[in-house]
Amino acid sequence: WCHCSAVLTSFAVLGLGVQPMIELEMNGQPRSSDEEEEDAAFELSTIMGIKQNQTAGEDLHLDGCNDKCRPAGSEALPRGIVSTKSNLEMQPLWDSVNQKQKQKRGLLAMTVGIKQKTLVDKIVNKFLNDGFVAMLFHYDGFSPEWEDLEWNDRVIHVSAMKQTKWWFAKRFLHPDIVGEYDYVFLWDEDLGVDHFNPAKYLTIVKEEGLEISQPALDPKSNIHHLITARRSGSRLHRRYYRRGKCEANNTSPPCLGWVEMMAPVFSRSAWRCVWYMIQNDLIHAWGLDFQLGYCAQGDRMQKVGIVDDEYVAHLGIPILG
Repeated sequence: WCHCSAVLTSFAVLGLGVQPMIELEMNGQPRSSDEEEEDAAFELSTIMGIKQNQTAGEDLHLDGCNDKCRPAGSEALPRGIVSTKSNLEMQPLWDSVNQKQKQKRGLLAMTVGIKQKTLVDKIVNKFLNDGFVAMLFHYDGFSPEWEDLEWNDRVIHVSAMKQTKWWFAKRFLHPDIVGEYDYVFLWDEDLGVDHFNPAKYLTIVKEEGLEISQPALDPKSNIHHLITARRSGSRLHRRYYRRGKCEANNTSPPCLGWVEMMAPVFSRSAWRCVWYMIQNDLIHAWGLDFQLGYCAQGDRMQKVGIVDDEYVAHLGIPILG
């Protein structure tokens, strides 16, 4: 209950109303409900803002406390006008907004250069067709050269010369801005997606309870860490065994609970944690992958994994990702 100090020792639920029998401690001054039940209920609702007429089993709503839980700077605003998060949906200038439009599955955010335009076209098409929002970070200043693509006007373009994925992510993917999306795909551009379906991927991630994940890499592609290689006949895997390095008793990354930084996928909660971990001057994020376990929202050995059923090819093209 934030900064409010209240001790609810007991209460009785009678009929349609809540008749409290409580002891309150407000600013160090104790108050006892010795008066009639009606007066006590009225005083309680006045002091704490507790809504009456709640049926048995419903939670008490402490308006007084909630006022102190508001975002800094919004305290003077009426409660109904405060909006704590946003999204990346583009709105029409004149037509009314369709409030019932289908919620997007997630967000695809990529750093891109004009040399990989063909690869990016394939990736973006797959995600847009599956109901995702796409945001492209241009690091080479050639964003106008993408205007001939059919989907160009349906994605967000951000351009800054010679900046990496993590520079863009720290500045344009604040958790409150992307808080309406269940998952954030923060990918490099040199990936082949012939064997990847975004919707099917998320189905596996949700069923397996993964908070941080990545698609497995085609064994024929450019692989830096063997834990990321796809395992045929497997739905997903969480660890890698190698004699002398990743033995059964080794639970440290990158042997267990680890993903690479080229194609990570974060749940909403995991991304909020990761965003705070990204330092403002971070460039290539080397070593950050070994710290992602802190944001796994639980046991890293269970909440972090690599999906084999939906996999990509890492082409290993020199990029500024």
